[in-house]
Amino acid sequence: MPATSKAKSFELDWSAFPHGAVTEYTTQICLACIFDVFTGQLGLAPRTAYSEIKRHAPTIEELTAPKASRPYFDSEEKNPRCPYCNSAKRWHARLDTYRIEGGKESDAARRALIKSLPKSDEQFQLIENKATRRSLFFEWLDTLARTLDFDDGDGWMIEATRGFLERREPKTDWAETFAGVRAVRRSQRLEEGWERDGTRLFLAPPLYNDTLLVQYLASRSHKHGGQTLEGRLTLVELVRRMRWSGHLDAQGITERDQYEVLEKLVEHLTGADGAVKLYYLVDRRDLLDKVKTVYARYAAG
Repeated sequence: MPATSKAKSFELDWSAFPHGAVTEYTTQICLACIFDVFTGQLGLAPRTAYSEIKRHAPTIEELTAPKASRPYFDSEEKNPRCPYCNSAKRWHARLDTYRIEGGKESDAARRALIKSLPKSDEQFQLIENKATRRSLFFEWLDTLARTLDFDDGDGWMIEATRGFLERREPKTDWAETFAGVRAVRRSQRLEEGWERDGTRLFLAPPLYNDTLLVQYLASRSHKHGGQTLEGRLTLVELVRRMRWSGHLDAQGITERDQYEVLEKLVEHLTGADGAVKLYYLVDRRDLLDKVKTVYARYAAG
């Protein structure tokens, strides 16, 4: 969205953050709906309604919900109309929310960014929360799966592998590493890590097995069984491969039931229920700009 004020000209710089540490959410809020509630249903004067809206602090759920609810709405149209009151674009404000995952790789960059933000008029709102590593992993996996073309042969598997490695080792330049890669293979000589050989990327067995699990989990709701670099696998086949390769023994997984084994594999992959601190940075600048214009219309009317 083009700048509408000096405040809006301030650009958020995410270059210091590791890949995957920041997730962006965008939603629209209909100011016509809000003003109608305050002035019509609650009987507030336009000036009082304006003051209340300026202080409005959305909840995390309102800002990040998969499906927005009134007065929030989502639209990819260039000139959307409110789905609730049919108001035009000039009555809408955009709220951009950035979720920063806490951790040693991102904490210094986060503190520097927060320190650099404009302090006047509460242009930015910071909300702190916590989540488990498991819940964050599956949220990431769901987002990844929506970007993959599961009909693209090995192409989507290479992209899924890259996405997983970017999340696992965010400081590595994976864009350069994967440039021109046409195949991902299990290494017969590496004990850990990875190496590039021509157009092939070789992963050490533990890393390769984790990659298979990610591919299985990402694709199992889209394919019959889970599609992986080792072909289409049912859960029984996946567990058997993990057992034969020694991956289960290496992780101390002794369970025999396939679903219990899967649960343990996921626990190993995600870090289980360990807590992660989350920081939600809400860009309120468009809201503050638009609410002035809307108030002027109500006051004049």
